[in-house]
Amino acid sequence: MDLKDIQNLIKFVAKSGASEVKLEMEDIKITIKTGTEKTETTIVQQAPQGIPQMTTASGQPATAQTPTQTSGADSAMNEDATKFIEITSPIIGTFYRKPSPDKPVFVEVGDIVTPNTIVCMVEAMKLFNEIESEVSGKIVKILVEDGTPVEYGQPIFLVEPI
Repeated sequence: MDLKDIQNLIKFVAKSGASEVKLEMEDIKITIKTGTEKTETTIVQQAPQGIPQMTTASGQPATAQTPTQTSGADSAMNEDATKFIEITSPIIGTFYRKPSPDKPVFVEVGDIVTPNTIVCMVEAMKLFNEIESEVSGKIVKILVEDGTPVEYGQPIFLVEPI
């Protein structure tokens, strides 16, 4: 979460009339308290913790499995993965490809995006946040299903720079 997002959150809370809002994510905790004349903001950042090791249902550590056969498109994607740029989720929430159920999706595979192009929405705490591309390029893969939860920093799109 960057400073612009925090400032927008403070403005939104001040306009909403709420007296207190608490937001906790993996590495940041924000408490915003509003009064009659002042707005108090407390921000606490924690050091990132180690990544937990994945385990299988039997409790054994998961091991990487190599596929025995991949399709041509998948193998080309894997070989050229270093040339793609990821658009990641800036917040924890629910990923949506459309602004509302009756509207078309923001972007499809093959669409060209530029910085500030809205690519999706992430709903967090009943607030719908428009997520903008920070890069120019062509969408080559959508990594998240519509309506599924996303984590902070989780890749949601792969973009081929142009």
